[in-house]
Amino acid sequence: MTLSLRDVVLGDEGLVLHFVRALAEYEKLLHEVTATEAHFRRLLFGETPRASALIAEWEGRPVGFALWFYSVSTFDGTPKLYLEDVFVEPGLRGRGIGRAIFKELARRAIAAGCGRMEWSVLDWNAPSIAFYRSIGALPREGWTLQRLSGAALEALAARED
Repeated sequence: MTLSLRDVVLGDEGLVLHFVRALAEYEKLLHEVTATEAHFRRLLFGETPRASALIAEWEGRPVGFALWFYSVSTFDGTPKLYLEDVFVEPGLRGRGIGRAIFKELARRAIAAGCGRMEWSVLDWNAPSIAFYRSIGALPREGWTLQRLSGAALEALAARED
């Protein structure tokens, strides 16, 4: 069996959307997906790309993906790789595909001078959490992700104090 990882290319937007939707379905969040191929074209290939992605292929067939971007850590003064999404088709899990994706992203993080990689996981997702522990990842104790979106984001932006 052969596994290959490749960077997305223009024209892969539909494939990225397919995997985002598959991940959202697995996470029971498909109703929240509003992204389109046009969104991914702009994010990945626009005038100022905001994210990067790769496709995992098993026996030449796309079976997974990862999408990430770089942010910074002001505490250590280095960039960090933030993994927004990673997904491997459920029927192919346990074959080293996820581990290969994380290994490749770790290599890219080091090459980019990153001090760390970070990502979020739903607290009920025990299989993923166990996998993350197996590669050496630890939870960020004492921190809770905050989100400002939709009407609240617009209201804050429009607020005149």
